[in-house]
Amino acid sequence: MNLIHIMRETLPASRLDPKPLSLPPLTALRAFEAAARHESFRLAAEELNITQSAVSHQIAHLEKWLGKDLFRRTGRKVELTEAGRLYFPYLREAFEKIDAGTQLVSRPAQQELTVQLYVTVASRWMMGRLHALQQACPDLLVRFNASQMDWEFDPRHADVGIISTTEPNRQGFSYTPLFEARLIAVCSPKLLAQNSPIVEPADIVRHTLLQVYTAQHDWDVWLGAAGLSGLNDGATIRFDSYLLALEAAMDGQGIAIVPDFLARQDLASGRLVQPVAQSVPQPARWYLVSRKDRTDEPAIARFRFWLLGEVAEMQQR
Repeated sequence: MNLIHIMRETLPASRLDPKPLSLPPLTALRAFEAAARHESFRLAAEELNITQSAVSHQIAHLEKWLGKDLFRRTGRKVELTEAGRLYFPYLREAFEKIDAGTQLVSRPAQQELTVQLYVTVASRWMMGRLHALQQACPDLLVRFNASQMDWEFDPRHADVGIISTTEPNRQGFSYTPLFEARLIAVCSPKLLAQNSPIVEPADIVRHTLLQVYTAQHDWDVWLGAAGLSGLNDGATIRFDSYLLALEAAMDGQGIAIVPDFLARQDLASGRLVQPVAQSVPQPARWYLVSRKDRTDEPAIARFRFWLLGEVAEMQQR
């Protein structure tokens, strides 16, 4: 048994030997469907943007083609005959299927985008905005590539990156400024309650300081702004991400220095507090980066437009 024979035995005959359908003119069918749905030639004419006489002519043509009256005309009113009531649901369903198929075929193909971002940015900033991203770009499939260590954008593994850098000048890359963060000190409320009062930056150095060693200069910058010396190595605990430093701070293990936008949710909920009000600019600025030859690609442009809107909203709060 050859392949053709197998196909003929397993596939419906209509798919192998399609026969031409016996259909009335489409314009007549459209006129009848609209008139039957509205129960009015006038309203059907308005919907189809043709004259009422044209609707009447098309329906008369369809009735002649079928050999059946579809409407009873009583003065200015029309109502479906028994044949019309029988015919209408079939046409309505057929037009709905045509409409659904047309939308399916004409719908833009789903676009994909891989975004590289620091793990704490993913957890503490991006996570709460995923619903807004889905609403703004429902046909954009976004994948997040979160990293703890790599601050440099890697175009081999992502289309765009949300990064922090002091040198937005790598050749062949396009940098869109997002915002400037400020470094703040944070700790748990219970740490303040269990220890001597902290009223100024100098009081902080008596406590265990939580350091992110991939951003090892944060403490130096913050303490230096207060006229204090650098870290005491014996009084610090080191982590590879702001995420872990924040978790340790919430657990009462010490005081962490973090960019303000990463701690905003925890401060608002009361899980963290600022022991002193001092904040200093983070030396690096945050950017959206991509390869320069790809910056105008539709998926990248749409994500950039959405992201800038979220940043503007964040800065207004």
